[in-house]
Amino acid sequence: MAERILVVDDDATIRETVAEVLSRRGFEVDQAATGGDAVNLARQGQFDLILLDLRLPDTDGLEVMRKIREFDDHPLVVIMTAYPEVRTAISSLKAGAYDYINKPFDLDDLKGLVKRALETQSLRTEVERLKACAKHSSPVEGLIGASAEFKAMLEATRRIAGAARTPVLIRGESGTGKERIAQSVHEFSSRAGGAWIAVNCSAISEGLLESEMFGHEKGAFTDAKERKRGLLELADGGTIFLDEIGDLSMALQPKLLRALETQSFRRVGGQVEIRVDVRIVAATNRDLTGMIKKGQFREDLYYRLNVAGIDVPPLRARRADVLPLAEFFLDQAGTVLGMRRAPLTDDATELLEGYDWPGNVRELRNVMERALILSEGRPIQPSHLPKELLARGRYQSMAAEGEAEEPRILSLDDVEKRHILKVLRLCKGNKTLAGRQLGISRLTLRNKVRAYGLAEFAGED
Repeated sequence: MAERILVVDDDATIRETVAEVLSRRGFEVDQAATGGDAVNLARQGQFDLILLDLRLPDTDGLEVMRKIREFDDHPLVVIMTAYPEVRTAISSLKAGAYDYINKPFDLDDLKGLVKRALETQSLRTEVERLKACAKHSSPVEGLIGASAEFKAMLEATRRIAGAARTPVLIRGESGTGKERIAQSVHEFSSRAGGAWIAVNCSAISEGLLESEMFGHEKGAFTDAKERKRGLLELADGGTIFLDEIGDLSMALQPKLLRALETQSFRRVGGQVEIRVDVRIVAATNRDLTGMIKKGQFREDLYYRLNVAGIDVPPLRARRADVLPLAEFFLDQAGTVLGMRRAPLTDDATELLEGYDWPGNVRELRNVMERALILSEGRPIQPSHLPKELLARGRYQSMAAEGEAEEPRILSLDDVEKRHILKVLRLCKGNKTLAGRQLGISRLTLRNKVRAYGLAEFAGED
């Protein structure tokens, strides 16, 4: 979207000339002749830059800036003044202006100042976006597959991605890689250069999720110490991915529907209507049509999201992809763990391709990482695979032997202690790698090592 600029000056000649020059450069420009009009326009829509005359017929320019800052701190302000005093400049900058320019001014000087101000604004927004992406996005695997089912899904994804404004609903079992497909919708589209922000609707409480998505004003609730821009606002020009959309509360569903239909919303506790250009991609492993019948999901939101639907097949339905994915995950795990590449034996390959993979791609990745650690870089054998994969044909006895090794009755603490000890030994005492395998932080692992008295791993790794 084009940057929005508000020109505030009671001199019609200056105001209209500046507006015309900036409009020719592709900016969306509004005009105001008084401070009151400027404040009202700022309440109605968000501006990126305000060119503000210091002396207005109804008020002072700095007072106008203060009033706008009360409800919107996004726009940068450049003060225009016919009183070129050092004291005036200092007062403007102290009050929060980005810069000032003396009248009469050269239009080329003004163009340069506007360019610098908007570049600064763009950098500020990008920093906020990067922080949001770092907080809400997670690493995802590559798109790997050779099956006809995978190729058909990928082709559908490319076609849907081309309709850059169309909402997308991705359906599939847990662990099938829905987030990676969602990110591909973004990457294959004309929005690829814009923001990509992912948020898990089931991982954040209802009250916090509304604030995260729409932002909030200072004082909107007890902990709202300052104004916060929401993820929809930060994703302007890009894509926002709403994972586990089936877990979105009934209270938030109509607010999301309105944002989808109007591409506008208000922050929590806010009055300003914020306009955005955002593509919404949602994903779920739940039966939304069944939820609609039970009154747990809005039918109108479902049809608005499902304008373009993508069904991700489970891994058992595309067995030709198992081996390419396994090879990819072994390479990936080797890089992360600092271990050499371990080849798959024919027996191990047979087990991988014959298993139904209820946990889908995510389960395969975890199995390959575990197998690499157990094999220590040597060829991966059936003995390096979990007992679930061994429970068929000639490998059943091997699975039974693995189960027989464990005592039948253990306390939860004993089970945890034994498992931690086993993983630490597999990782040769490296607590960082062991913590990754256990799904806990290095500090938590160190505390558990001390609590269970695992003396051989009590020191620093």
